[in-house]
Amino acid sequence: MVDRANQQVYPLVPPDSQSRRSDENLEDSGSLIPDHVLRRKKRIKLAIYISAFVVFEIMVILVFALVLMKARTPKVRLGTNVTFQNFKTRTQARPSFDLSFTAQVRVKNTNFGPYKFDSTNATFMYQGVTVGQITIPKHTAGMRSTKKVTVRVNVNSNALPSTTKLGSELGAGVLTLNSHAKFKGKVVFMFLMKKKKSAEMNCTMTVDSSTKAVKSMIC
Repeated sequence: MVDRANQQVYPLVPPDSQSRRSDENLEDSGSLIPDHVLRRKKRIKLAIYISAFVVFEIMVILVFALVLMKARTPKVRLGTNVTFQNFKTRTQARPSFDLSFTAQVRVKNTNFGPYKFDSTNATFMYQGVTVGQITIPKHTAGMRSTKKVTVRVNVNSNALPSTTKLGSELGAGVLTLNSHAKFKGKVVFMFLMKKKKSAEMNCTMTVDSSTKAVKSMIC
């Protein structure tokens, strides 16, 4: 029988000390990693960062192209600030009218780029018959702004047939004129990208012959 009293008892190693030793061993081994392995890891990290940046830039460009650079159709209308220089109407015998006035053609551009439109003709009609025509010169409506072009208009009833209801309308103290124009132009983005856009003006103007002023303007 072996005497138990003579046996040497060794203290148990705490778990924390074992973990610390393992961590120290890992740190010591990490310092032994070759330089070319470290350089390769750095290159991999750099490639990941560059790839993430490129993907982010592509997403920004796509959002910019889809949202900001989406060409919208400009809105064109005739302004209500009409000033008459000549206003002649006749209700007896053969009813007639002869008007001269200045007005503003307003081109509202909501795009993130200027809208350059060519010169175009605007036609004024009474019950479908052309009673006047003007030329609107080419202009540029700035980015998200409204271009106002002042025009002088002359309209008369010389081309109207005798079967029109002009007499009854003038007798009621009103005169209704329709105006139409089609604008052709381009929206320019970033000074390079161009998108063709056409815009139309369709307005109905009601004139009060007693006050010689515009009663209503519907576009």
